[in-house]
Parts: sequence; C-alpha cells; structure tokens
Amino acid sequence: MIKSLAALVLGTMAFAALADDTASDALVRRGEYLARAGDCVACHSSAGGKPFAGGLAMATPIGTIYSTNITPDKATGIGDYSYDDFQKAVRHGVAKNGDTLYPAMPYPSYAVVSDEDMKALYAYFMHGVQPVSQANKESDIPWPLSMRWPLAIWRGLFAPDVKAFQPGAQEDAQLARGRYLVEGLGHCGACHTPRSFTMQEKALNNGEGSDYLSGSNAPVDGWTASNLRGDNRDGLGRWSETDLQQFLRYGRNDHTAAFGGMTDVVEHSLQYLSDEDISAIAKYLKSLGARDASQAVFTPDDAVAKALWQGDDHQPGASVYVDSCAACHKTDGSGYQRFYPALRGNPVVMADDPTSLIHIVLVGGTLPGVQGAPTAITMPAFGWRLNDSQVADVVNFIRGSWGNGVKTRVTAQDVAKLRQDESVQPHQGSADIRVLEGQ
Repeated sequence: MIKSLAALVLGTMAFAALADDTASDALVRRGEYLARAGDCVACHSSAGGKPFAGGLAMATPIGTIYSTNITPDKATGIGDYSYDDFQKAVRHGVAKNGDTLYPAMPYPSYAVVSDEDMKALYAYFMHGVQPVSQANKESDIPWPLSMRWPLAIWRGLFAPDVKAFQPGAQEDAQLARGRYLVEGLGHCGACHTPRSFTMQEKALNNGEGSDYLSGSNAPVDGWTASNLRGDNRDGLGRWSETDLQQFLRYGRNDHTAAFGGMTDVVEHSLQYLSDEDISAIAKYLKSLGARDASQAVFTPDDAVAKALWQGDDHQPGASVYVDSCAACHKTDGSGYQRFYPALRGNPVVMADDPTSLIHIVLVGGTLPGVQGAPTAITMPAFGWRLNDSQVADVVNFIRGSWGNGVKTRVTAQDVAKLRQDESVQPHQGSADIRVLEGQ
C-alpha cells in the first residue's frame, strides 16, 4: 500500500513537472512571437553579428548610439536581470544599475505592454535566446549630452508614466488588438510620429491628437517615415484594408513597396505575424482620420504619359526618366503591380519631404523576399552615373507628373547635401555614389 501510494505521488509530481515544462515552453514560444512583433532583433543586432548581441550604430540628433547586448549572458548581457529589472528597462527606460536609457529605446510605447506579454518576453530572452559574450560599445555622444543624469529629468518630463493597455469599454475586439500592437510592441509611432525639438514624440496615441502616425518630420539614416493616417495624398486614405494587409505582410502592394528601414520591419517582424494580427493592425490604421482633411484626392493626369509616348522629353528630367526609370516604372508611372511600384499617386512621391525619393535614386535598395512573396525587388543605384542636377531634375519630374502635382522643387544642392550624409551609403554591390559629387 505504501509503495503504491509513493508511486502515485511520484507519478503525480512527474506529471506536474511535465505540465510545468510544457507551460514554460509555451511561454517561451509566446515570448518569441512577441519579440518578433516588437522587432527587437532589428536594433539589437549589428550587421553580421549574433542576434540580440547589440552593436548596431544608430545615428541620432545627439550623436551615435550603439544598441546593447540583450542576450542572457551574465557578464555583458542581461543574464542577471530579474523580471522586475527587465520590465523597468523595457517599460520605463531604467537600466538595472539605475541609469536612464537613451530615448532610442522606445520605452513610452513599450509601457503599454501587458504583464502577461511582458512575462512571456522575459521568459524568451532568459531561456530562448543564446547567450553571447560581447561587450557593449560606448555611445559616441559629445559632452554634456553624454551625461546620463539629465535623461532622468527628460524621462520625467517627456516619457510619461503610461499604464498597461486597456481596451475601451465599447471598443471592437479586433480594433483594440490592432491598437495594442501599433501603440505597444509595434512602436510604430517611434518612426512615424513627428518629434519635438526635445526629441519626444508629439503624440503617443491617437487620443493625443492627429500628429500621431502622421509621418516623421526629420530624416533618420537618410529616410523619412511615411504618413500612416487617412490623408488623401501623402497618407493611406486611398488604401483599402486589403491593401494594408498586403503591404504589412509582403512589403508591397498595388500602390508602393517598402524601402529603407521598413524593409527590415517586414523581413524580421511583420512577415511572421499571424493573419489575425495583420488584419487587426490594418483595421486600426484604417480607422485613423486624416491629419489634413483638406488634401485633395489624387486625380490621375495622362498628359505627361502621352508626351513621352510621342517622344516629347523636353521637360527637365524627362530624358533621364525615359533612359533610367521607364523600363520598370513605365512612361505613365504605373509600374508593375506588386513588383516595380507605381510612381503615379504614390504617397511617398507626393510627400512634402523628398528625402526618401532622392535617397533611393542615389543608392537604390532591396526589398528581400518573404513568406508568400519569395522574389526580392531591387532598385539599382543611379547616383554613380547621375550628377546632382540630373538627380534633382528626375526627382522633380516624377513628383510633378501623372497627377502627382508636387510644386516644391528639389535643387542640386539638396542632392549634394544628401550625398554627404554618412548614413546614406551605396546599396551593396553598387558603385560609389560619390564619384560624381560636385559635378
């Protein structure tokens, strides 16, 4: 009888341990999914480096910041972080030693992450990530901006004590899920919301005003982030939820293709999200009103297309466009759906700030293949053979044709300035864009 009871107890304990292990494994897998949603690997991994080992250089208005090692290595990473240490760093930007993290870490956004999800993230980084012994690099920030203690004051003023996410009493469940992902782990506002001169985002959510997700007001690494609100020209007003789902999942749709840092987001994060979460994000973004409700609806104009078809390329930039761009984007600017993006009616083309368009003409770029869209899309660099005036002319031609109707002009000086930006580097395998500098 005693032996039978002992066997029963040991069996019960073994079953409980197995259940705990299963729950732990499930928690780690959940944390891995959430880390994908937060795209943690993008910032905390350098080119050619180990995942999450840090070392990525990030150009900011105050200098160069290097991302930190967040593997569970006890000497150089976060291996000795308790859960409380972890959640304080992620939610409030306070390191284990009490230092304030630089605001390159979007902790106001991560403050809304639920306790359940934060615990899953902690489980993943402690038990699902390989420890890497790699010392953190010192940020290259001049004194006195390099001092940490003033950041605590900045945090108190501009990184409010945001509470964990709570859906609205009557809020649609799918809409609430999309809002949670966009405001929280997705930290979309970190790039797509304009910032004040003191570097804080002008709004952390839609309830704080229409600045939220209305596009960046200053280039980062030579790119500007797009307007994600419902504006008719430079926003998503003409996109359907299906258009948004396609862009989020594949980085391409009938209107445009991802470029710059957004290609990393699609490659490392969005392609791995569930269909339900992609749909929820699209639904939430489509719920946002326009920042500028007075924007006229884009209306196509075929006058330029007819002129080019008849061999009339007298406009400045027209001959460069025919020689260098028309083969992929067509003389009517319509491109090839989901492969070579349309320039006609493209929100990026019609944005007030032409930086991204100049950048991609100079150095090109590649949108890698992803699940469901395995073919990469490559834009070749043209800066190696077009001088500053030619680049300015073709950018102006694109922005003023087919109904795009942008009146502000790009100058050769604008192009020359961007060529000098160290963050604007040639696409791998392309010629040096500075060969024609100053010509």
